[in-house]
Amino acid sequence: MRIALGVEYDGSAFYGWQRQKDVISVQAVLEKALSKVANEPITVQCAGRTDTGVHGTGQVVHFDTTAIRNDRGWTLGVNTLLPDSVSIRWVKNVSDDFHARFSASNRRYRYIISNGPLRPAIMASGLSHYYDKLDESLMLAACKHFIGEHDFTSYRALHCQAHSPVREIKQLSLQRQGQFIIIDIQANGFLHHMVRNIVGTLIKIGEGSLSVDSPIEILAYKERALAPPMAKAGGLYLVEVDYPDEFELPRPPIGPLFLT
Repeated sequence: MRIALGVEYDGSAFYGWQRQKDVISVQAVLEKALSKVANEPITVQCAGRTDTGVHGTGQVVHFDTTAIRNDRGWTLGVNTLLPDSVSIRWVKNVSDDFHARFSASNRRYRYIISNGPLRPAIMASGLSHYYDKLDESLMLAACKHFIGEHDFTSYRALHCQAHSPVREIKQLSLQRQGQFIIIDIQANGFLHHMVRNIVGTLIKIGEGSLSVDSPIEILAYKERALAPPMAKAGGLYLVEVDYPDEFELPRPPIGPLFLT
């Protein structure tokens, strides 16, 4: 049978999602726990691979197994074998045509900035701290330039392996809650480092180093070297993955933690 899981993790303790030789990854610890519960080797496919230090509250995976376990075994049973930084949020039996990556229609990321003169201690690994004052009104005004279908060559990693740099951003919103600036971005797909590179530009705009209209020019350059440095990994979360209604997957609160 094919099973889908919702997975949450604190990425600060891992060298990214993908299993790698000689380093700890989220995929490796998850597969190890699932294999023990299933009593057979388990390999998972994920909705989106996250980099070192990036978190997930809405990661989705699927795997095939001959093991028969109830929902409690796949959730509570697996959670007892996982480190505290990784947790299963839900489980669902799915049809064989479901694929965590290829069945997804949209992905949503959230970036959280702690903007104040002093660094926070609580959730320090889950935030990116910028002590210079950021003008969120300027950052919000610039968001509209990213929405729609664009060539995001200027905003992807130099070693990105995607065949096309064209992606469609369907939503990009920004709000301040006290010292926190929350950036929410949804697209039909993302290039490697795309979200952090976009946030890096918004931060420069918030500082006053770039104009509100600078994203138009940077997109037109189609040259990564001409765009601002990317934002830190710690504030980034994969919060939600959308699938066709036919799969009837659970949709828990996206978080993280204090955010709705």
